[in-house]
Amino acid sequence: MQKTETENSTATTTTFQTDLDVSSYMPDWFVPIYEFLAPYPGLLTLLLIGFSYALGKVLKMVITRSLTEVTSRTSSDADDKLVVHLTRPLVLTTVTLAMMLAVGAYNLPPGLRKATLSVLATILLFSWLKAGLRTARIVLELIASNRHRIEIVQERTIPLFDMSIKMLLVGAAAYFLLLIWGIDPTAWLASAGVIGIAVGFAARDSLANLFSGIFIVADAPYKIGDYIVLDTGERGEVTSLGMRSTRLLTRDDVEVTIPNAVIANAKIVNESGGPWEKERIRVPVGVAYGSDVDEVCNTLGEVATSHKEVVKHPAPRVRMRKLGESSLDFELLCWIDHPQLRGRIRHELLKSIYKIFNQKGIEIPFPQTDVRVRSLPNGTAGDSED
Repeated sequence: MQKTETENSTATTTTFQTDLDVSSYMPDWFVPIYEFLAPYPGLLTLLLIGFSYALGKVLKMVITRSLTEVTSRTSSDADDKLVVHLTRPLVLTTVTLAMMLAVGAYNLPPGLRKATLSVLATILLFSWLKAGLRTARIVLELIASNRHRIEIVQERTIPLFDMSIKMLLVGAAAYFLLLIWGIDPTAWLASAGVIGIAVGFAARDSLANLFSGIFIVADAPYKIGDYIVLDTGERGEVTSLGMRSTRLLTRDDVEVTIPNAVIANAKIVNESGGPWEKERIRVPVGVAYGSDVDEVCNTLGEVATSHKEVVKHPAPRVRMRKLGESSLDFELLCWIDHPQLRGRIRHELLKSIYKIFNQKGIEIPFPQTDVRVRSLPNGTAGDSED
């Protein structure tokens, strides 16, 4: 008796993994109809496809309307896209299940029947995998928009969670795909360790970039939209933060791609970091000796405050730095809203300083050197007069 139960259990497992016979899951009221139409497989197939298509459309409409009533209360359109992606495979699912039911009415050889059912089940699996991959990103964006409730999911950590969810979905899909085609996944899982070691040696650079990307996302030395300067001199806006590389768009509209393994070990100056995104610019100015230093300070301050793109708080400052060899050296310090404005605003400030100095008669000296001749070649003193 115990042996018979074990054989039945084994047979059931084999049927699940190979035959994928869904006829045993039919409702009781449908069994007489199915047995009546079984001698006419063509008619049964058409009726099943037509009925399942109509059923799928009705389910999609009902579910969409129900979820839309909930999502209409929110201002974001991300949840509307989520509803679309989740309901899209419904019609294909009902039609595919109907075709799997119809296969049982045909007198197909066991091998062909098994292959047909496996193909249909594979189509069903990939349709929902595609929907899951599309909805994963939208779900993360919805969670990130409510980061006051869930702090771990933020804009900077979305790529990390997105990649992790996609890997889990693809791994689960691969596992069920092996079951669908009657392949025992245990042997594959057992050899995964050996394969992982081989892949690790073969793709160590790619894995280094991958783990560096994870650390960058977790540590967040910069984010998309920040202006950063590397120790190699590259300066630009972060346009893409991927798991393999980071992309910068320079002020010359040239895109620079840097592997994460390189940028993770580089010295990074984040001009958009700190308590705010504002940046302080420095404009050095030299005036001639004998100039009224108070007037110079007031004039430089007026130039900065009159510029519409110079931040009023913190207020601009003027500092006298040193007594230079040919000039009195001042420095105008002022704040701007965004780092990318630095070059243009500094250019406009210098133009204004030059114009107003000319109007007020403040001299901007050029470097000069006095040479005193102590003796001439014939021995006559250099400072003597004829």
